[in-house]
Amino acid sequence: MSHRYCGRDFPAEEIALIRALIAEDPPRSRAALSRLTCQALAWHTANGGLKDMSARVAMLRMHNDGLITLPPPRNRRPDARVRLSALSDPQPRLEATGRRAQTTDLVARAAQSPITAVERTHRALPLPRSYPLAGAQLRYLVYAAEQPVAALGFGAAA
Repeated sequence: MSHRYCGRDFPAEEIALIRALIAEDPPRSRAALSRLTCQALAWHTANGGLKDMSARVAMLRMHNDGLITLPPPRNRRPDARVRLSALSDPQPRLEATGRRAQTTDLVARAAQSPITAVERTHRALPLPRSYPLAGAQLRYLVYAAEQPVAALGFGAAA
């Protein structure tokens, strides 16, 4: 019986070969296993490189389907949960004053505070950490009644 993963059919013999690769060196990493699998199955990209990431995805799906048993991952994904701090404590209710924040107010406030203070406050806010900003970046804090009500961050395009 054949199983299809990542656009490739894996007959029972190839799945048995992957099991054998896992069994011959149990502490071997998942990355090393995917490279060995690509070499053993002659699974290459159009330019001749190993289809390493496709092999990792396929092997993880095989593991989830119970066809193979992968070693435990060595590295865990970073924790993307919201972290609570004093800034996340309930604040007094803001009443609308009918006055909109002027752009000049925000620019003046940004010019007065050093970037490190804005960044420090930005990082202390209870925001998910799943999309960290890398490279060139802009961070803004929006205040209402001297209280931060929004945080905006813009990172360089990849």
